Formats: sequence, structure tokens, C-alpha cells
Amino acid sequence: DVQLQASGGGLVQAGRSLRLSCSASGFVHDHYAVGWFRRAPGKEREPLSCISIVDGSTTYADSVKDRFTIASDNAKKMVYLQMNNLKPEDTAVYYCARRFGEPSLHRELYRNWGQGTQVTVSS
Repeated sequence: DVQLQASGGGLVQAGRSLRLSCSASGFVHDHYAVGWFRRAPGKEREPLSCISIVDGSTTYADSVKDRFTIASDNAKKMVYLQMNNLKPEDTAVYYCARRFGEPSLHRELYRNWGQGTQVTVSS
């Protein structure tokens, strides 16, 4: 079974950084993409960034493109989300997801989702 697991969340002060990790297992196909999404209380799941495992191409949502960086370690089947200059409005549960094919910020295209990790940013 395909499994994704997001980790690395926690409680941080505004202005600090966190790095989230997403581990993937249970599959051998290499032509896939991983996306990061988040859901804040009372809001819909928001796309953040995605990366192609094939060529490393990335896409960012405008809301985070100047502060967040996505990266992958294909040998370890890990994808990371480096989050800098965190703000209280970044407080949310963060999820990683996988899809076959090209990266996309459209959440409905992702088939496999991991359990999220909570990020709380205090002011």
C-alpha cells in the first residue's frame, strides 16, 4: 500500500522557520509528483507547492513562494518543505500528497494523501 507521512510540525514563534518532511513508501513507480497542502481551521485545503520527482521542477502558490521552498531526496523518497519567516496565519495542518504524472497545485488530482502534521505559529 502507498503510504505518505508528513512530519516536522510543531509550535514556533512568528519569524522562525520549520522544515516539514514527507516520506513515501509502498510503490516503485518513479514518474510522480508530490504536493504540499494545508488546511487552517474553518478553511478549505490550500495548495502550497509541488515538485516533480522526475526532473525536480517546482511550482509555488503566490501566498508562499517567497518564504517556502520545496525539495526532494529521491533516493530516500523524501520531500521537504522549508518554511521561513513563519506567520500566525500559517497555522494549519500540513499535508503531503502524491500523484502520477506532472506536479500540480490542484488538490483533486492527488490520489494518495498522508496524515497531516500540525504547525502552530504564535505571535
